[in-house]
Amino acid sequence: MTTDPALAAKHARLVAILRTMDRPIVAFSGGVDSTFLGWAAKQAVGERALLVTADSETYPSSELGEARRLAALIGLPHTVVQTRELDNPEYAKNPPNRCFFCKDELFTRLEAIGREHGGLPIVYGALMDDLGDHRPGMEAASLKGVRAPLIEAELWKEEVRALSRAAGLPTWDKPSFACLSSRFQYGDPITVDKLRRVDEAEAFLRTLGFSQFRVRHHDRLARLELSLPEMERLWQEGLREAILARFRQLGYAYVTLDMQGFRSGSANEMLQWIGKRSRRS
Repeated sequence: MTTDPALAAKHARLVAILRTMDRPIVAFSGGVDSTFLGWAAKQAVGERALLVTADSETYPSSELGEARRLAALIGLPHTVVQTRELDNPEYAKNPPNRCFFCKDELFTRLEAIGREHGGLPIVYGALMDDLGDHRPGMEAASLKGVRAPLIEAELWKEEVRALSRAAGLPTWDKPSFACLSSRFQYGDPITVDKLRRVDEAEAFLRTLGFSQFRVRHHDRLARLELSLPEMERLWQEGLREAILARFRQLGYAYVTLDMQGFRSGSANEMLQWIGKRSRRS
């Protein structure tokens, strides 16, 4: 598996934790963390583990097919549930704790599946890195009794990537994933139309070969976050012109490049900025 003794010990601890659950339900998005967690669950309890993927307007359209492919690769039973986050007006208003309502909806659906099978435990892919960020979804998990075995095993993102690579999982270097609602500034109401616009914009960037990016939505302006190594590609092969043309078709009057580049959770920067201003005043 891995030649790093410390990492091997964490991997063994994770498998032991999952083994105590006997038949865990894994909240499975097909991202780096949930894929590794699902693979570890297969190691721990075999095909008694169940992978469950949520499908709604808030997830990129390409991710569902990817989740199905990865579930087949892992070799575990896999089911898809429809979640209805936007039916909750508290979610649609897009407050700073929006993720609480998202995870509450997801875990409520998983609880129902667990009850159908006699009361199965639920696990999800939060890891040590998440403890230092604004993560309202972790409160929803705690209230529902949903466990985070990667945190219990004290695994960090880079360690999960290293273990995934050693296991031969194709997700080891997959770009970070987040739901489409994270592309909107807090307080900007979320609608199906806006979600589709962002999804199509990001899908277009993917066809151009970009891998690590976000399209942040600001009404008629799209703020493009690219990884720093990929920024220079904008001025190659007419990509800038192609992006401008496609984004205008989608309803964006302006397209701007964020000079800081790609970073996960950049919407939380505004919360930190507001907090600093409040402390100064």
